[in-house]
Amino acid sequence: MIQQFIELGQGYGDVFELCELINTNKARIHRTFVFTSQKEGKTYASLAVALQPAQESKFMPIYICREGIPYNEEKPTQRLEIFKQSVQHVNQQLHYLEVKHSADFTETALFYQYLIGILRLNHYIPAMHAL
Repeated sequence: MIQQFIELGQGYGDVFELCELINTNKARIHRTFVFTSQKEGKTYASLAVALQPAQESKFMPIYICREGIPYNEEKPTQRLEIFKQSVQHVNQQLHYLEVKHSADFTETALFYQYLIGILRLNHYIPAMHAL
C-alpha cells in the first residue's frame, strides 16, 4: 500500500477544506490526527485525515494542514475546534501524536517519510505490504 501526504495550506480556508473532505468522505475515513511539534519554544499543530483507498486502488491519501496552528491544550484555537467538531460529527476518534517539527528536516518529503514511519510503527496506518 502506498501512503502519501497531500498538503493543504495553513489558513482558515484550508482547515475548512480539510473538514469538507472529512464530511464528504466519511465512509472512507481511516483515522484522524493532530500532530503537535515544538519550534523555538512554541507548540504547533498539524491536522490530518487518512482516507481508505478508493475502490480497488492501493493508494491511501493523508490530507494535512501542516504546522500552521498555534497549539495550547488549555485554550484551543478556532481552527482546531472546527476540526474537532468535524471529526466528532462523523463519529471518529482524534489521535494526538507529538512529533518532530518539519524544520528539523532538510526537506519536507523527509518529514512526511518520518510521519509515515511513525504511523506505520504504531499501527495507525497499514504496513507497506498490506492490502
